[in-house]
Amino acid sequence: MPNIRALPETLQKIACEELNEIPERIDDDLRDFREWIQRQRHLKARTDDQFLISFLRGCKYSLEKAKSKIDKYYTLKSKYPEFYTIQDIDDPKVIELYKMGIGLHLPTPLHDNGPRIQYVRPGNYPTDKYTFTDVMAIANAFQELNMRFDDYCVVNGYIQILDMSCYSASHILQMTPNVVRKISTFAEDALPLRQRAVHIINASPTFDILLNMVRSLMPVKQQQRLFIHGSNMESLYEHIPLKYLPKELGGENSSFDEINKLQWKVFQEYRDYFIENKKYGVDESLRENKSSDYAQIFGIEGSFRKLIVD
Repeated sequence: MPNIRALPETLQKIACEELNEIPERIDDDLRDFREWIQRQRHLKARTDDQFLISFLRGCKYSLEKAKSKIDKYYTLKSKYPEFYTIQDIDDPKVIELYKMGIGLHLPTPLHDNGPRIQYVRPGNYPTDKYTFTDVMAIANAFQELNMRFDDYCVVNGYIQILDMSCYSASHILQMTPNVVRKISTFAEDALPLRQRAVHIINASPTFDILLNMVRSLMPVKQQQRLFIHGSNMESLYEHIPLKYLPKELGGENSSFDEINKLQWKVFQEYRDYFIENKKYGVDESLRENKSSDYAQIFGIEGSFRKLIVD
């Protein structure tokens, strides 16, 4: 028997119908996937059942896609550790930045058994002390926890609400083309979680201009998942009913403070897990086949400074 959590009946039905999961074959599927990983000299990955099944489900049980994703997952983490991993879990800056509650995972999924809702406040940090790279390191760590412990997120994917209320020109300057590509590439090519939609609220006219530039750097699928609502909350409610939003927006889905305290508790409980993550990655000198040229994909570092000045 596979060493994984049993899914609630409604989720198991979705996993079978939409993700091609066949419960009687899970053991064999996991074995084949694990044996392939163990044959890759360049790749050192976690191989426990619960971790691996997130890739199989995220790839709708296409073993070839799962192989590609887990390879790129660890390749990107090894090549750009400062962006995709937390380097020092006990760094006071990491703790301080986390407690700002930039990313909040609402406890009740959409329609009670649908995609997980992630409420993100990308401008909720001081740019004179932190960079967006610092923010993404923590965000990517929490996405890994979602892979392991959030069956709704793994099976149904996630929806993000980006609240741009505090997003300023200094935040925009940190959102370089390089950063945008790192975010979109990881989400599309490496993360075994399905991004179902991104809803942007409370954006300024300046951000709208930036967004038009950012769109061209995003894969077509991600462009199609993007919805801009401005300050029109009624437009958002058409996609996400009010009851599934946090109390601060008049909803019933917990409060910012309650969610942040719970996430901090989880973060502390898995301190050793994140430290152990340093053991995993890729050694390019041992790779037999050529990997993706991410230096070429991401390009040189630049900024949108001219946009702000003009």
